[in-house]
Amino acid sequence: NYDCIIPVSGGKDSYYQTHIITKEFNLKPLLMTYDGNNFLPEGARNRDRMKTLFNADHVMWSPSVDVLIKLNRIAFKKMGDMNWQNHCGIFSAPIQVAVNFKIPLIVWGENAAFEYGGGDEIARGFQLSQSYLRKFGITNGTTSKDWISNDLSEKDLTPYNWPSDKKLLSAGIKAIFLGQYFEWDPVKTFEIAEKHGFKAGVKPKTGFYEFADIDDSFLITIHHWLKWYKFGFTRLWDNLSIEIRNDRISRQEAIALIEEYGQEYPEEEINKFCDYVGISEKEFFIIAEKFRNRELWKKDE
Repeated sequence: NYDCIIPVSGGKDSYYQTHIITKEFNLKPLLMTYDGNNFLPEGARNRDRMKTLFNADHVMWSPSVDVLIKLNRIAFKKMGDMNWQNHCGIFSAPIQVAVNFKIPLIVWGENAAFEYGGGDEIARGFQLSQSYLRKFGITNGTTSKDWISNDLSEKDLTPYNWPSDKKLLSAGIKAIFLGQYFEWDPVKTFEIAEKHGFKAGVKPKTGFYEFADIDDSFLITIHHWLKWYKFGFTRLWDNLSIEIRNDRISRQEAIALIEEYGQEYPEEEINKFCDYVGISEKEFFIIAEKFRNRELWKKDE
């Protein structure tokens, strides 16, 4: 009897999505959270309050912590991004539930490929499929089967299975991103979320916004900081570019802020991650160095 599934983390966008679906379209959603075992207390509070604030049912999808730790460690070593499990899980979990419980619609929020550049293919529209998930699901073109090893069995990776295109078609599942129907501005989504009881952080967790990324303890901070190695920019640059496009600051003001923030080295989060997955800080930087973009960077003395 659910009209749709809304994948939520409890962040500002989750509140915005649920506001649109429940208040403006009067649909009955099932809220669903993929649990990567890395919630901040503030994030968990925002997440758990949603079912009361929106009078909605909510289910947590929590994979084995042992499997999560292994995936964090292996993915960091293999592709320089410990967040593979999270990127894959936010797609695989709601799709599996939609298929198995015959819920006809999945409503995600921002479409990163649409907002930040996915080429003509994404501009033409969105059709949920294996090929879409491989290209735009931030999994580096891999699926759960690519991660089967001596450490992780096919059954261990069950939470990360994407149903086949044939199964999706026969189940009649449709999926949308609200960002392709509504202007996606983080400041505006925050303002609406705040009216519904969402609480921002005291200072930015990473980047420029104190209301973003507070549903994650340490993984997201390192994930965004590693872009410095790969692409020569960080989360702060992402956020300030959005502020420039929305005419809230000038490019000169943004550059001054980048100089003021400096390297944004997340020492505390790196220490937490190393303890979590069982590697040394020295090993962390040896791995990170493998993903340094040699076209952008050179090492001097």
